Amino acid sequence: MAVDYTVIVVYLAGMLAMGWWGMRRAKSKSEFLVAGRRLGPAMYSGTMAAIVLGGASTIGGVGLGYQYGLSGAWMVFTIGLGLLALSVFFSARIARLKVYTVSEMLDLRYGGRAGVISGLVMWAYTLMLAVTSTIAYATIFDVLFDMNRTVAIILGGSIVVAYSTLGGMWSITLTDMVQFVVKTIGVLLLLLPIAVVKAGGFSEMKAKLPTSYFDPLGIGGETIFTYVLIYTFGMLIGQDIWQRVFTARSDRTAKWGGTVAGTYCLAYALAGAVIGTAARVLYPKLGSPDDAFATIVKDELPVGVRGLVLAAALAAVMSTSSGALIACATVANNDIWSRLRGVVRPSGEEHDEVRGNRVFILIMGLGVIGTAIALNNVVEALTVAYNLLVGGLLVPILGGLLWKRGTAQGALASVVVGGLAVIGLMAGYGILANEPVYYGLLASLVVYVAVSLATRPTDEAVLAAWRERLAGRSPELASEPVAAHQ
Repeated sequence: MAVDYTVIVVYLAGMLAMGWWGMRRAKSKSEFLVAGRRLGPAMYSGTMAAIVLGGASTIGGVGLGYQYGLSGAWMVFTIGLGLLALSVFFSARIARLKVYTVSEMLDLRYGGRAGVISGLVMWAYTLMLAVTSTIAYATIFDVLFDMNRTVAIILGGSIVVAYSTLGGMWSITLTDMVQFVVKTIGVLLLLLPIAVVKAGGFSEMKAKLPTSYFDPLGIGGETIFTYVLIYTFGMLIGQDIWQRVFTARSDRTAKWGGTVAGTYCLAYALAGAVIGTAARVLYPKLGSPDDAFATIVKDELPVGVRGLVLAAALAAVMSTSSGALIACATVANNDIWSRLRGVVRPSGEEHDEVRGNRVFILIMGLGVIGTAIALNNVVEALTVAYNLLVGGLLVPILGGLLWKRGTAQGALASVVVGGLAVIGLMAGYGILANEPVYYGLLASLVVYVAVSLATRPTDEAVLAAWRERLAGRSPELASEPVAAHQ
């Protein structure tokens, strides 16, 4: 394992070095939080694919393939569909808004009264997303070094917190680009073909497994529908995803770069399912489907390649974790803390804002590590986060983008009723049940429409300013540095 250890250590050292380099670039709030809004198509596509394809997509996607066969691709497939929908229909408008958070978008659209409540919901979602990604370090380091769970979480979490705190989005962008390359080589170009060959090829896999393993809908229609609601719609509104859209140097980059990333996700989904199916042939009696990835890597890959593929898994986890961490800190600082204090900073205090956001990343990072150590049931935590996100925020966000008649009162009522409905239904049906997100989303939609129609339309001046922002003609944009648009 010495060669494999060397590969991993070099990879982790490289992540920290990029964090240090990113610190030299992040000299303003825009540079620190959204990489100066100047990523080109290639880097934008790679980093967007890296953040959405995390540990759940890699380790979990292979596990679903092990359990259900090719239809196990549906979870990651719906993530790709969500990214495609966001890129094709919404990303250009989102990029032109030139904001930093989803809550700022809601304030612009509805007149400045939705920020704190929506910020709390988004903060809870990004926090739990970062926590669940951080917990995944334990699985990978256990395979690598037979390391204690707590030590593994502290080690992996500390590296992510360190490079994220140092350089903000620039560091995360650079590391994500490397992680995208490592994942592509490790999972698609190495593990996928080796796993299929080791399993005897597709003909042998078909001969040894039930027919249901090759049924595209074998996982079940209701499960697929739930994945669409949670993951496809979740991709449309998550702060971690929007914050990457904000990094695009133009709306064209956001649209086409995101489309490439979404298409890549579809290929990654199928690859994970095929690897899991091959693992089922090789190891038919694993204790848990989630052990399939680590087992096939550990037992079937040659020295050096094994280290690279484990680095790919680590890359998948770190990219999602760092993206969720900076999103969590951005929401906590800009949407909650600053609003509760009633602070409006002068535009000339950019360096102070960098320090403030850096402190929040450090604080949130320590909180994430502590929560990850204390938490046991990762699936339940992530389900709660996505249910709250979709049930509470999907309707007011998409309503604001698509329906002129939506009002601030309707948006607030939708967030509150949708969020409370999801919480109450999870208490009644169980956290992992499908009904909470179904009925919570329906309640949110009904209340949003009813309250919006029953209240006065949004002030025309607010809507006019909103339209100017959407068109990229806002006067506030003229004062931004020219470099941000280059």
